[in-house]
Amino acid sequence: MLADLAGIDGRHVIIADAAGEHRLWLREPSPGRPLAAIVPLDKDFITRIASLLRFHRRLLGRAAGPLPRGWPLTAYRLARLDLMLRALDLRDGGATYRQIAVELGREEAAQLPAIEWKVSATRSFVVRLVRDAKALAGGDYRKLLRIR
Repeated sequence: MLADLAGIDGRHVIIADAAGEHRLWLREPSPGRPLAAIVPLDKDFITRIASLLRFHRRLLGRAAGPLPRGWPLTAYRLARLDLMLRALDLRDGGATYRQIAVELGREEAAQLPAIEWKVSATRSFVVRLVRDAKALAGGDYRKLLRIR
């Protein structure tokens, strides 16, 4: 077990597994009683069921199996997430889109005249980074876990 924390909303447990850890939220843990799973019928249903099946196999003493294809983040997605977080931090700190571009290594943005900056690919890139980061922070982060 990697973690076992009790809180006012129940118990949070992380169970180690070679193929990918299992994260549980036990709302009302009762030792000796069987576990039950509540699975919302939402847009994450397939992902939740896949995760639940992996955990069930582990409970039965079998290998949980590999993570579903699409769960592990690619190097590209990790790099983009890093840029998104940095861009959002800068924007929340009061930086302009041009200042963000420069901070993210697009130094040429500082030299562009205003009219060229407004239509530049760099500006569009930074605006998308900030927009997507705000969406993730607002709850869309669950998309990262969906089976693709």
